[in-house]
Amino acid sequence: MTKAHASMGTTWKHATTHTIKAGGVEFVYRELGPRGGPPLVFLHHLAAVLDDWDPRVIDGIAARRHVITFDNRGIGASSGSVPHTIDEMAADAVTFIRALGHDQVDLLGFSLGGGVAQVIALEQPDLVRRPILAGTGPAGGGGIDKITRIAVVAYLEAALTLRDPKHFLFFPRTPEGKRAATDYLARLKERTGNRDKRITPMAMRAQLKAIRAAGLQTPHGLSRIHQPVLVANGDNDLMVASEHSADLARRLPAADLVIYPDSGHGGVFQYHQQFVPAVLEFLER
Repeated sequence: MTKAHASMGTTWKHATTHTIKAGGVEFVYRELGPRGGPPLVFLHHLAAVLDDWDPRVIDGIAARRHVITFDNRGIGASSGSVPHTIDEMAADAVTFIRALGHDQVDLLGFSLGGGVAQVIALEQPDLVRRPILAGTGPAGGGGIDKITRIAVVAYLEAALTLRDPKHFLFFPRTPEGKRAATDYLARLKERTGNRDKRITPMAMRAQLKAIRAAGLQTPHGLSRIHQPVLVANGDNDLMVASEHSADLARRLPAADLVIYPDSGHGGVFQYHQQFVPAVLEFLER
């Protein structure tokens, strides 16, 4: 790992993994794309590390925007222990962003990362220019506290069929969904060198605890987020019911909602050819 900056021409497959120490944590991260203007910081989903981002999404956006991905505290190769609340995860993310010297960023939070992005936008409004919230819902949303059971069932199905759990969690079990899952998981394997450490069971349990707590807590006052927001999801999300994304968009004063048909939690990956241009248009509007 190195602290040297990535070149503008780097693709996700070859992007260098960097490290920076802040707040007592060694954060690992990758960055690519042209500099200038606020970077787009990606925030992970449950059980994800750097190598779980779709290369088509990263490279597509990085063709025109400065992109930063990182492992938060206790995830992948970053040091420390995963906190048990989303608020603490958000604080760690802010520590990382400011350690890189950024005073303003755009955010792309997927699933759990969408919850983290909402907290950052609420607590640090001057830091966030435009949030993108994918496959996520508001704190206190009904059913979100059941995510542990959903994840356990999917992992059991995956073990019985020798498949990745994302087959069952991210994509519908339709012919099109199965093809999208196979294509997506093949893309995740395109990077063959300097791959990240996998998440530990202890770290995943901490994330599940944080998600369950967020599902049971008092809803946030989302009307305080005045920035333009892009909300996206599939129309049949198993992990975060699609109606929660619609509810999230309704509660935000300046939100655009995109729902992709015949897709699930990973709708933005299944429809990456439509999602990437939508993100770029939203950020450059």
